[in-house]
Order: sequence, then C-alpha cells, then structure tokens
Amino acid sequence: MTRHVPVMVGETVEWAAVRPGGRYIDATLGGGGHAAAVLEASAPGGRLLGIDADPAAVARARRRFASHGPRFRAVHGRFSRLRELAAVEGFEGADAVILDLGMSSDQLDDPGRGFGFDRDGPLDMRLDPGQPLTAADIVNTWPEEELADLLRRYGEEPAARRIARCLVTRRRQAPFLRTADLAATVAVAVGRRGPRHPATATFRALRMAVNRELEELVEGLEAGLATLRIGGRLVAISFHSLEDRAVKRCFREHAPRAEARPEGGTVLRFRPPAVRVLTRHGVTPSPEEVWRNPRARSARLRAAERMPEPCCGANG
Repeated sequence: MTRHVPVMVGETVEWAAVRPGGRYIDATLGGGGHAAAVLEASAPGGRLLGIDADPAAVARARRRFASHGPRFRAVHGRFSRLRELAAVEGFEGADAVILDLGMSSDQLDDPGRGFGFDRDGPLDMRLDPGQPLTAADIVNTWPEEELADLLRRYGEEPAARRIARCLVTRRRQAPFLRTADLAATVAVAVGRRGPRHPATATFRALRMAVNRELEELVEGLEAGLATLRIGGRLVAISFHSLEDRAVKRCFREHAPRAEARPEGGTVLRFRPPAVRVLTRHGVTPSPEEVWRNPRARSARLRAAERMPEPCCGANG
C-alpha cells in the first residue's frame, strides 16, 4: 500500500485533457496517485502506461491497478527511454504524457533507501537499486573541488566549499556509510540557518547526481514530446528551480517564434517537434492543498501541446 499523497491531481487531469478512450503515459508512476485519476477519467476505454525507475513502485502499481486489466500497463525503466518503451507497449502517438518530478513519500519515508535524514539509514539514494553508483560512493571518493561543484550546481548551496572541505577532512578518519552521520557532519559545517535542516540541499544534490536527474529530465522531456500525437499534451510538475528552468527552457525551444532576417522579413525558429505553451507562468497548488500536504508547497505545473509543424520557416 502506498503512503504517497499526489500533488495537483485535478489540475493534472485538466491540463492533460484526459478523456474517455484516450491513451496516456505516466512516466513517473511513483505511488500511482496520478495514474488512478487518469484511469478514472479515461474510463471505460482509456489506457495508461506507467513507467518508473524504481522496481518497487512498479510492483506496487501492478498490484493496485490489477483490476483494470489490459487498460493498465506498468514497466520498469527510465523516463529518458520513454519513446522506446512507448513503442514497445503500443503507446506511440499518446494523448498525454505526465511527468511528476517529485520524490514519492514511499521512497522518502523508507530509511532503507537513504533519501532522507529524519531517520538513519544506509547512504544509498538510488531510485533503481540495480544501478552501481550510490551517494556513499560520491561522498567518499570524489575530490573536494568536484564535491563543492556538485553542491553548488545541484543543491544551490552557498556553503558548498565549506561543506566539501569538511566532508573530505572527516572521511579520512572513517568513510561515510549512514545518512545520520552525513547529516550531522553537514550541520556542524554550516550550522542552523532557518527552519530547513542544514543538510537539505546537500542531500538533494547527492540524490540528483546519483540518479542523473537533470540529464534524465532533459532527455525525458524530448522523448515525451516526440511520443505525443498532434494535439497531445505534456504535463510536467517540478519541485525546485533547477527542474522548473529545464521544463521552461524545453518548452521555449520547441515553441515557434518569429525572428527578423537580415535581408528582410521573418523566419520561424523552433526545435522540432513544435509545441504551444499552455501555462505561461506555471500553475501552483491551492492554499488548501498546501495546508493538507505541505510537500506540495514548492510544486509548479507546466503544460504544452504538440502542434503541427509550421509550413514555412527554418528550424532552429
């Protein structure tokens, strides 16, 4: 049974334009909250393909939605391989692709996965336990400068250099193996700076590096757009600025824009496939939802619709 509370479920169904009989892809299956809403809204003939890098999430979803029979398929895989997986499962030309980029509560609240610091666990952080790189590998082997760069880039951590120096000094005495040990060391390095735990940014940066999250996101957005039919929609829910900027950048590059030519006139520039951006400023959760589910407070939903390629102009 899942403990995860999905974010902006009604908004996701609305912006994905879910309708009876459609074909949909939930590329970040997680606890299955969005999948359940899509299956309900697309009944009786709608079909859903769920994809997740975490085999435990796939197994839970298969049990949860077994009663839907052939309407639901779940496969283990990265959403960067979305287009390939969709082709194998017969979901090319999908009506919508959904990407919820937040961590599932089932993962965050399981100390054995090593994603959080509230309860002690192994320093792991792999979404797919079959992949080789762990957070412990990074903390214990990467040079100080690379650790500092990682914390700055993925964690947007202002004390990145100080934390990296502290980690390297401490690991000479004994390797980091547990989340509580790492969190305590970071807290000593930077001290308390407000309501957030001082290790929050460090843990996020390590998780993103272990799972190649930004690289996966860029590849997954491109694969998702390419999998849509004309008129199909991609809905992405991000939870921090790095993800949101990647989504905005992708949509902007695929949206045709007129540029002046030196010889006169204009030319359309865009990266195929062409899209129409539906949510210029993004959609945020209602105050009521944030009150019910504080983890929703940083969520932002963006949506784009695949459109026919403009008949003239240059592809940029």
